[in-house]
Amino acid sequence: MAARLPAAYRARVLAFWQELGISPRTVKARRLPVYVEAQRLQPLGLGTDGRDKLLVPAAAAAWVAMRMAAGEDGVDLLLVSAFRSIDYQASLIRGKLAKGRVIEEILTVNAPPGCSEHHTGRAVDIGEAGCPPLEEVFDQTTAFHWLTANAARYGFTMTYPKGNPEGYLYEPWHWCWNKLGSGEQGGALATEAAVPTQSTATSEKSFA
Repeated sequence: MAARLPAAYRARVLAFWQELGISPRTVKARRLPVYVEAQRLQPLGLGTDGRDKLLVPAAAAAWVAMRMAAGEDGVDLLLVSAFRSIDYQASLIRGKLAKGRVIEEILTVNAPPGCSEHHTGRAVDIGEAGCPPLEEVFDQTTAFHWLTANAARYGFTMTYPKGNPEGYLYEPWHWCWNKLGSGEQGGALATEAAVPTQSTATSEKSFA
């Protein structure tokens, strides 16, 4: 049985959507699940932006094992992004709106607050030295080819390939550990995709 979203969390998500001009009907039409934020997180050290990165413990262990295995093959996987709160997700979208970008365009590269896999503490954005971060050209790197051949052994899958049903642009750098896992405390998928359909009032580079 799918978990139901806590009422207070659901209210926060809806408040952000209303503020940012995100229609629940759009979320429902794209069949975007709403995720509960992970609560029990493990530090992984600094990412490429110099900020601390966090994942839920099991995903953190899988990431460390995968990165070590890649290193043994001469491939250095760089951690660009990991856990992201719904507040931070909202701030990213807010910043793009302030620059004059329209919400429909933004939502092809950034998930609505509450709908990002990064909230679960299971998703990572991966880079390689010498490759611009969060760019499609990542799929030409040694790191990407290694991930394509080996990531599944560690539970990671690329969740936004070309033509993905969620309607996001192609993200070869975005990989999620056990995407449909159902047991991680605080980070499990709350599959309440049937979000309410009542009408709503209408900086940093990052993606879904």
